Order: sequence, then structure tokens, then C-alpha cells
Amino acid sequence: MTILNQEKLKEDLKEFHEMTAKFYKKEITVPQYKSFSGGFGSYAQRGGERSMLRLRLVGGEITMDNLKFIVDSIKKHHVDMLHLTTCETVQLHNLTEETVCELVEEAWNHNIITRGGGGDFPRNVMCSPLSGVEEGEYFSVMPYAREVSDYLLGLIDVVKLPRKLKVCFSNGTSNETHATFRDLGFVAKENQTFDVYIAGGLGIKPKMGVLVAEDVEPAKVLYVVKTMVDIFTKYGNYENRAASRSRFLQDSLGVEQLQAIFKEQLADNLEKENLTITVKEDAVNKEGSISGEEEFLKDNKRVKKQKQKGLYSVSYHPIGGSLAPEFFVNLYEGIKAMEEVKLRLTPTQGMYIINLTQEEAKQVLELTKDGARNTFEASTACIGADICQVGIGKSQALLKACVERVRKENFQDGVLPSIHISGCPSSCSAHQTAQIGFRGGKKPTEDGPQFAFAIYENGCEKLGQEQFGEELGVVLEKDIPELLVEIGKAVEAENMTYTQFRKQFPDKVIEIVKKYV
Repeated sequence: MTILNQEKLKEDLKEFHEMTAKFYKKEITVPQYKSFSGGFGSYAQRGGERSMLRLRLVGGEITMDNLKFIVDSIKKHHVDMLHLTTCETVQLHNLTEETVCELVEEAWNHNIITRGGGGDFPRNVMCSPLSGVEEGEYFSVMPYAREVSDYLLGLIDVVKLPRKLKVCFSNGTSNETHATFRDLGFVAKENQTFDVYIAGGLGIKPKMGVLVAEDVEPAKVLYVVKTMVDIFTKYGNYENRAASRSRFLQDSLGVEQLQAIFKEQLADNLEKENLTITVKEDAVNKEGSISGEEEFLKDNKRVKKQKQKGLYSVSYHPIGGSLAPEFFVNLYEGIKAMEEVKLRLTPTQGMYIINLTQEEAKQVLELTKDGARNTFEASTACIGADICQVGIGKSQALLKACVERVRKENFQDGVLPSIHISGCPSSCSAHQTAQIGFRGGKKPTEDGPQFAFAIYENGCEKLGQEQFGEELGVVLEKDIPELLVEIGKAVEAENMTYTQFRKQFPDKVIEIVKKYV
């Protein structure tokens, strides 16, 4: 088994300091720095005057010690902007040269490794956010996500990948992590095994994953990971960066050949390697009262009952995943004395605070009352062109404008769905899987090119119902809030939710959109 050599990875940070110094002295270009710094979870922001740092958090889990580190960092380094990502990580923004170099070191002391947070490396391993506490899950997949993360980190200085590799786990109750269309996805089954999908992905020329193995014993997951790495390094395109993601193996090899190659390589690895693991599900040594539970859950829609008796999870979704620094500070102060409480980030830029008693949940509800008020406000938006070097559309500004406009209508919850806004074709918000999604660009007009977004409709991520949305055309950015209001009014007139309306009147949504494209 490849062992995670933390000292070797930490030694690499010396080079990060050197290259960051060169960048801020203008001795290397933005592209040169980007190709290097991404491997440490850091990128220069648009304009090249400030940096961001992505904290690698396996399965989106933030322990109390992790949270304290974030809070201490906010105070010490005067961090003024934080963002939750769709890969279940936290990004710290607007960092100076000195700050980003200090933070990347300090994170290690709190078991947060930023190595591989970007660039051509295995990315943060994702996991169903309520794994281990969710009622109805087939089994907890979080322990396996941790093992895979350590294994992949151990490969960083051993294997050169053609591009990034995204790995995720689903506990079988949903497909929040997009396990059926990632580079490598494990889907838990009722019989306590995994189905395995590979070579899927969003962005340009998106593809659903290929089912390559069924009923895999959880103890054997590392054999599967090694097989995927073996295939990606052998058949991945190292020459053409645009075609070097794993999904393009479906084109170069064909689906049937890819399945056959995977089966053969997996059998070889099972015979020759020693990668079997043993894990224990996280124990929750805490119990709360269930007195008044039915009424408590009825009155508090953001609270979910856990499978542990008398314990609950509270959901929180900041608008666009953007957090004021004081949020983490206040949350930490409010929960630091609560036993076994953790945070779990979601792939839609929200979070759950888990392992709460009823009284603790009431306190957390108060601490998180400034978040999304309904399904629509719990929409997803990438960081956008204000910050991102490759962004085109200003995703955060658009979502804010949409929320402000829609609030004036006082629609019932469900009249509009969660929308997904990506600033460019990279699909960082997974716009292609949304009921309504937007992708940033520009549109020629009589007054010259204007900021606009392509609109996608009728995408779905649900297990067994996966499909990518159809692109309907391009809408000027300034018109999108009114477009959504018009859709909302049409749905409201029928006294339905958007989902019901789209199912009964599929052409009406398209007719409304056509007015704007």
C-alpha cells in the first residue's frame, strides 16, 4: 500500500514559498504560477494581486479543531472573504503573499493538507454529507473516503496524472456527489457493497459515467482506485490538455473496451497488490431526548432527524456559498462546548451541523438564521469572474440580483427551483445537472458584446434519473432576474411547484425562455 508521507509533502512547501515569492515579484507569469500553485491548493485571483487557498476537507467534514483553525486564521490574518465550494471545501480569499504562505503551513498543524487542492492531482475526496448519521443510508461511506484520500495523497509525488482526478462516494440514498458521473464514483448498495462508475464528468462535452464493477466489497476500494489511476496514466491524453480528463477515455477507447480494460486491470491488481483495508464506522457516543420530536421537526424545516436516537442535523445555506468571516467566528463560539458536534459541507455550497440534541439544534438554528429562506435561495453559484482567472460571467453578482428580485414577489417555497450558475464552461456549479442552469459568456448585440448566460433546462442528478440539461439559448445577464420572475408567476398561477409545473407543462417553460433568447 502507498503510505501517505506527510513529511515529504510538507517538504514540498519550501518550493511553494519560493515560487510564490517569484510570482509576487513579477518574475513569473500568471499561467506559470497557476500551473505550479494549483498543486498546493492555491491560485492567484484575477488581477494577480491577491491569492486564494483551498482547504482540503475529506468528505467536507470540519471537526471542532478544524473550525477553530479557520476561526483563528480569520482573526490572525484578517481574512475578509470565505467561499464554500461544490467539492466540499472551504476557500479563503484575498490573501497576501505572506498570508497564503503562512496559512498553507499552519493548516498542517490542524490536519488540513492543501496539497492537491488544485492542478493535475487527485482532488478532495467527496462524500454524502450526512454519511454516518443519515436515516436510511445503506452504510456509512465516510471511513472509506478517508482511506482513499490518504492513498491518493500518497501518490502525489509518485504518479504524474494527465489531469485532475475527482473521486467521490455516495451512501446510496441520493446522488448528491454525482458519483455516477465523476472520474471515479462509488455508490453504496443495500447489500453492503459498491457499484463503481468511472470516466464521467461535467464541463465541455460532459459524459455520464461508465459502470465498470458491481458488488465490490468495501474493503477492496483501494484496488479500484489503483486500477483507475493505472488506466488514466496509461491511456490518458498527456499531449492535448483539452482532451486529458478521464471522460475522454470513452471517446478514445470506447465504452465496451474501457469496461474490459478496467475488469482485466482490476483482476490483476486484486491478485498482485496488498490493498485490503479494515475500517470502523465513526461511533457517536451521544444520545438526546426524543420528547416532542414530531412537533420539533414540523416547526423547524431545516432540522433533520439522525439515525442516532435523539440527535439532529441542522442545514444552513449561505447565499451563493459566500460566508461573512464573522459567521464562522460566531458559530464556533456557539457550538464549541457541544460534544461530538461537527460540520459537513455539501456539494451545493451549504452545510450541516450534525450530532445535535434538540436544545443544541435550537441554538444552532438561531446562529444560522441568516441563510437561504427557501429552495430557490439555496441555489449554487461559482465564485465568478470577479475572482476567478478564467471566469467570464459574474456568477455571485447574478445570483444576488436574482434573489433580490424574486424576494419582491413573495413566491411560495418550491415555485422556483434551485438554479446553478457557472461563470464559464468549466461547470463549477454543475449547471448541466440543474432544473435550470446558467453558463457565463458574452452575446453580440447592436450595442456591442454584452455579458450573458447560456440557459440549460431539465437536468437531473438523481440516482437512476441522471440527465444533462438541454441548452435553450443565450440570455442577457440583465434580463435573467425578470425571466425567473415570469417563470415563477406562471407556476404560481397553476398553484404548483416548479417540478410539478415542468412535468405537466414542459413546453411552457421553453416558451417563456424563448422570449428572452
